[in-house]
Amino acid sequence: MAAGHLREEGFNIWRCINEMARYKDAVCRLCRREGMKLYLKGDRCYSPKCAIDRRGYAPGQHGQLRRKPSEYGLQLREKQKARRIYGVLERQFRNYYEKAVSQKGVTGENLLRLLETRLDNVVFRMGFASSRPQARQLVRYGHVQVNGKRVTIPSYQVKEKDVVAIRENSRSLNFFKEVSEQGASKVVPEWLSVNFETLTGEIVYLPKREDIDVPIQEHLIVELYSK
Repeated sequence: MAAGHLREEGFNIWRCINEMARYKDAVCRLCRREGMKLYLKGDRCYSPKCAIDRRGYAPGQHGQLRRKPSEYGLQLREKQKARRIYGVLERQFRNYYEKAVSQKGVTGENLLRLLETRLDNVVFRMGFASSRPQARQLVRYGHVQVNGKRVTIPSYQVKEKDVVAIRENSRSLNFFKEVSEQGASKVVPEWLSVNFETLTGEIVYLPKREDIDVPIQEHLIVELYSK
């Protein structure tokens, strides 16, 4: 089925789970491994069916054993947590880190800013998708445009004053009609401005550390890569 011409009746929002950075196992295992909700399944993460609420320990036969993590273990877990939250592969993540090092300012904050300004994350933050994996699929299927041009690359880096919108041909889908109707209940970060009637948004300014609410200790990631 061609991207951008996906039939409404065939649009399944949960197909995004199988595309979670090429991870093919149950994504709830990732949340359990990190010991916290990574919100990879959208609304399910807020329901009693959430795996963390039901089994709040790591998967596997040794998952319930309590071990004191080493310094390296803590750093590694923080890096893995960040990768999984944003759905980034190992090589991609390393490239983001190297780019963050080359920029002015605090490396850890630069890294988070680069991850936050990925197009798929921006679509999620604007409330057009219930999870980052779902936002990634919306971008890949050609439903999103930036500054009037269709962009199908989830890792596309948005800039200040860029306008992100759902394509006009896609707004007639029931999925996006529901997004528009539920707009009043959406919480959008201050660095973004969204009009849910037209399903458009603007990057007001690039996010600062205080604007990024992900539970990541970025200094541990910097320490890991600095060795």
